[in-house]
Order: sequence, then structure tokens, then C-alpha cells
Amino acid sequence: MSQVRVHNFSVSLDGFGTGIGQSMDAPFGHAGGRLHEWFFGTRTFRAMHGESGGSTGIDDALASQWAPGIGAEIMGRHKFGPQRGPWTGLGASDEWKGWWGANPPFHTPVFVLTHHPRPSIEMEGGTAFHFIDANPVEALRIARKAAGDRDIRLGGGPSSIRQFLAADLVDHLHIVVVPIILGRGEPLWQGLEGLEERFAVESVSSSSGVTHLIFTRR
Repeated sequence: MSQVRVHNFSVSLDGFGTGIGQSMDAPFGHAGGRLHEWFFGTRTFRAMHGESGGSTGIDDALASQWAPGIGAEIMGRHKFGPQRGPWTGLGASDEWKGWWGANPPFHTPVFVLTHHPRPSIEMEGGTAFHFIDANPVEALRIARKAAGDRDIRLGGGPSSIRQFLAADLVDHLHIVVVPIILGRGEPLWQGLEGLEERFAVESVSSSSGVTHLIFTRR
């Protein structure tokens, strides 16, 4: 059976995967870009945005594993955009198509978890956003049907990953611990005491200052 994989998900030392105060101009709230500075300079990140160059060290080696073998992605609504509540009545944001421009980097079906489903959005490059009101088990069933024999990437945010971990649906978890203290935000680990018992855990430190943790289902 296809696996459920999390890649390149950054958390602060105090366990937050995003800050508070998300807006159109601040996708990660008060955290800004601090959680992802390790990623921005990699060859993988630059290639995702149609650019050349970038670093080729351990950060890039692990970051580059996010795409091979993936047939669909599941993401929470707040990874797709900052809107809250029903989609209608939001003015210009009714036309919002995500943070990534006309040609998002996913190139697969993407299933956005929301209590307010809306029509699908077809993008360039093979990405299609589908908005579903589903629990983790049902969302995974839908995504697997779309992905065929390929794996499912669970893209975040923290609350979505936390729910899939609580339901024991994650096979591979790549967490990047960034040496900053956010103090507040959306926690990743809350309610997951003893999680490590389900996984073999490896870690590697990078000269960028981050620590990569790889959880592989036992």
C-alpha cells in the first residue's frame, strides 16, 4: 500500500510549526520566514521556483526527497490560504488560488481539508486543488484513489499533521528543528505523548544550524 509521507516540516525549539497572525502577507504569522531559512537557499527550493543554483549539502539532500514517488497531497486549509469561515463574501479573496502562483510546485491532485467545500481549481503544471470536508481516514481514502500506487504527501500545517499522527496514519515523518523560540503559535506535538514508540528515529545536524529528524514507521 502507498505510504503517507511528511517532508521538510519545520518546527521551532519550543515545538511550534507556525506563528500566530497569519495573513495574505504573512503566511506563517509572526514567525515570518525564520522557520524556513534553512530551505530557501537549497537547490531544491530554487528548482521549485524555476531558478538554478542553490546549496547541495545535507539540507538539500533531505529536502529533495519531498517529490519522488508522490501521487497526491493532502493539506490543511491554512496552508492553502489565510481565509477563515465560508469562502463567499470575502471580496478579492474569492479568487484566491494559493500562495504559489499560476504553476504551483505540486504537479499532482491536492486535497485541501476544509469545513467549507468549494469547486475545484485547476492550475498549470498538473496541480488541481480539491476542497473536501473529511476526517483523516476519509481524506486518505480519497487521496489514495487519486494517487494510484504512488505515495501521499501530507503537507501541513501543524494541526493537520497532528491529526494524522494521532490517527496513526503517517509512515514517514521528516521534521526540521530550527533553533529559534517562537513562544506562541500552532504546536505540532501537543497530545502525541509516546509518539516515538511507533517509529525508528534518526537525526542529523546541518551546518545551517538545524537538526533533521527522520521518523520511519517500525
